[in-house]
Amino acid sequence: MSIHKLNIGGLETPNNIFLAPLAGYTNAVFRDMCYRLGAGLTFTEMVSAKGLCYGSAGTEELLINLPDYGGIKACQLFGSQPEYLERAAKSEEIVPFELIDINMGCPVPKIFKNGEGSALLADIPLAERIVRAVKSSGKRVSVKFRIGITPDKLVTEEFARAMEGAGADMITVHGRTRDKIYSGEVNYAEIERAKKAVKIPVIANGGIFTPQDAETLMDRTGADGVMLARGAMYNPFLFAQITGRENVDKRQVVERQLDLTYRYYGDRFATVYMRKMIGFYVKGSVGAAQMRVKLLSCNSREEIEDVLSEIKL
Repeated sequence: MSIHKLNIGGLETPNNIFLAPLAGYTNAVFRDMCYRLGAGLTFTEMVSAKGLCYGSAGTEELLINLPDYGGIKACQLFGSQPEYLERAAKSEEIVPFELIDINMGCPVPKIFKNGEGSALLADIPLAERIVRAVKSSGKRVSVKFRIGITPDKLVTEEFARAMEGAGADMITVHGRTRDKIYSGEVNYAEIERAKKAVKIPVIANGGIFTPQDAETLMDRTGADGVMLARGAMYNPFLFAQITGRENVDKRQVVERQLDLTYRYYGDRFATVYMRKMIGFYVKGSVGAAQMRVKLLSCNSREEIEDVLSEIKL
């Protein structure tokens, strides 16, 4: 697998192994951790463009960056009304970000029924207007989308060309249809069609849980890079494995994540979030089930630290 720098509209990434936007997970601390482990680009959780325009509670918190974050700052917006996406892209909250990704792949029913996320696959002219609206901010723009809503109507190639034509600097293709949610086989051929249809960078997404999965996805699609989603959520050390970083002190990494999550997000959020995350990290290890039970009973940082001291990472 070729690991190399990637140019996105003039932005150069350290490598082509990226972290996907993950609702509820890719907060500032997690993004920083993945970047330090080798991720070439990370994205915020998806942010509602309309929510940002109206100052919805919690929206701005999704856009926090750590002061010493060393990577390219990239956020993801979602919505279906170009005017709100344009306002959001030009807002003060988005000023620190160098790249805006537009979500056109989310399969969640609430998002889909609102005409957002993967629903935009059925309205290419609207998707094009959205890209142009966000592009008018002067930011680099990428689009993350699926290969279609259902298997009987795949739109990958047409959609990829339309996004490039509207001004997108990069596209990420999740190789499943909307109805599959996150299950089923990844359609390598459709991602390859997108790659052959456009000149801008194409990132392949879907089903990466091991370094071999990443290599297979890139080799089978010819994509310029890959994007890790659930695989990174369960095992962020996968970035170090893929990029060849050696001697990673996993305990030190997790302890830093724990400390920073409490510092930036407060006790209530950090306790629930970190007991869940550490539960992911121990999956597959000896005694993992018992450790997860212990973690779920933790109600404070001190209790989590006690359980963490018993875990072999």
